[in-house]
Amino acid sequence: MEIWNGIDGLRKLRPGSVLSIGNFDGLHLGHQKILEAARTLRDAHPGSCLAVVTFEPHPLTVLRPQLAPPRLTTPVEKQAMLQWLGVDDYVILPPTREVLDLEAETFWAILRDEVKPIALVEGGTFNFGKNRRGSIERLKEWSVGTPIELRLVDSVTVTLPDMSVVDVSSSLIRWLVAYGRVRDASICLGRPYALTGEVIHGNHRGRTIGVPTANLQCEDVLIPADGVYAGRCAIDGKSYAAAVSIGTNPTFHDRQRSVEAHLIGFSGDLYGRTIRVELLDWLRDQWKYNGVEPLKRQLVRDLEETVARQ
Repeated sequence: MEIWNGIDGLRKLRPGSVLSIGNFDGLHLGHQKILEAARTLRDAHPGSCLAVVTFEPHPLTVLRPQLAPPRLTTPVEKQAMLQWLGVDDYVILPPTREVLDLEAETFWAILRDEVKPIALVEGGTFNFGKNRRGSIERLKEWSVGTPIELRLVDSVTVTLPDMSVVDVSSSLIRWLVAYGRVRDASICLGRPYALTGEVIHGNHRGRTIGVPTANLQCEDVLIPADGVYAGRCAIDGKSYAAAVSIGTNPTFHDRQRSVEAHLIGFSGDLYGRTIRVELLDWLRDQWKYNGVEPLKRQLVRDLEETVARQ
């Protein structure tokens, strides 16, 4: 996959590409449906390429930082997934004033006259240009009479375990993760929600009570609500069930929030390594126990439930 940066990078895309523009945070089922439609168009035109154009980071980090949404995927994860999903060219637009001040008409002119794609594939809520003034309706008008085919892809609807029917979106997934509903988020993503981080030294309490944990210094993504989760983690090609605690360890009166994972059946030193922990299901809230023994008994139940939820 070729990687390009900025508006100049956009201009370097090969004419005749199939293009999709968006944030693609999380690369959920809706994004995957868009890319599937784009791949189909690309494959129908021999010699064409599939190009994705995305902002990195989110434009709100510049425009209104207090409203910028937390990430669902890191830039490295997004790039790897786009390549796995068949993207040939990847254009990263940094949210500079040069980019953010482009009027929708100007951006469209660059696409039409310089990039010259054969198709533009988007979801129904796509907006672009300064102040998001470029809409799907305007794209429909502008693309008439040009060689650019505008292909619109319907949103993906899923049924959650509580029987609610929802349209998949990054904002919905953020809401689900923020409330600890990682099982529901995984349905929308098409894969488990995951946290990646370097294993650092913590308080070393886990090993003293027979449940050693890997303390993760997580990368810049949304951390789920405090609680205990069933998860899994692959180490050197082998998968381990993982009981994951997120929060402040109220039994020990800790103040700093942490992410700790006990890998069931694993023995070894993980300090300094970067690991990825998938969160499969929420088990319980964090509780304050009257001493270590009640906590140890609960941890045994947590481990049993973690194995059962794999």
